[in-house]
Amino acid sequence: MRLSIFPHRFDLKDYIMCYDIKASTETQLKRAQRKGDLSAVTEILEYLIPFTDLPIFHASGFSHPELLIYTNDAPEFPIVATWGLVPHWIKDKQQQQKIWNSTLNARIETIYDKPSFKDSLKDKRCIIYIDGFYEHHHYDNKIYPFYIQRSDKKPMALAGLWSEWTDPDTGGKFNSFTIVTTKGNTILSKIHNNPKIKEPRMPLILTDDIEDKWLTFHQNESSEAFFKNPIPSFPSDKLKAHTVEKLRGKNYLGNVEETSKLVTYDDLITNF
Repeated sequence: MRLSIFPHRFDLKDYIMCYDIKASTETQLKRAQRKGDLSAVTEILEYLIPFTDLPIFHASGFSHPELLIYTNDAPEFPIVATWGLVPHWIKDKQQQQKIWNSTLNARIETIYDKPSFKDSLKDKRCIIYIDGFYEHHHYDNKIYPFYIQRSDKKPMALAGLWSEWTDPDTGGKFNSFTIVTTKGNTILSKIHNNPKIKEPRMPLILTDDIEDKWLTFHQNESSEAFFKNPIPSFPSDKLKAHTVEKLRGKNYLGNVEETSKLVTYDDLITNF
């Protein structure tokens, strides 16, 4: 378990992308449960969940939590993977540690241009199911965290890329992933308003009708063709948000259920 291990210092990058999530065990099992295969669910609970950091009420990507991801190799049965993609061409542990924090997110607009991501885009895509995510809002020189979830409270399906890296020293296999991000929709434009960034961002949330296509599009068309018409941002009217307790500093509650609960700030007038 890594969730108690957080960086001692945070800077601008902590407030400009999708770096904070909530993921329950039940949500992460969503896809495996679809077909009603109870034996598969039992196997996941017994053999995979103990090797994850679930349940996650709040985790920063910089703590590199271990979750379940559903890959294009096995769309209905997950694997355990660590947040922070380690490309297959990484040479050693030292290089892995150096790149880890910079591969938590992959911007969909530049995904073809980045050596860390372009190989995975071709044949290693995944979906990460979460309950919701946290973003920070700037107001009157202060920062306020929001928790964002689907209006119907159903699991969010995030588009991701994954990689299998072989440790040259031990020969061990290491699965890792990154969350794909896109331009923020209307509600994120209001919340994610850091004055030092060009535009609001949000994770690429897949609608129900496009989940399978994200995993399998290479079977029918090239990835270039798939992205000619960009995947639209998740509709704002299907999301809701509320302020929560601070996710950094002395008031941080930790990885507990209360972290995502509503907290009202008297000096912040919200209209989300």
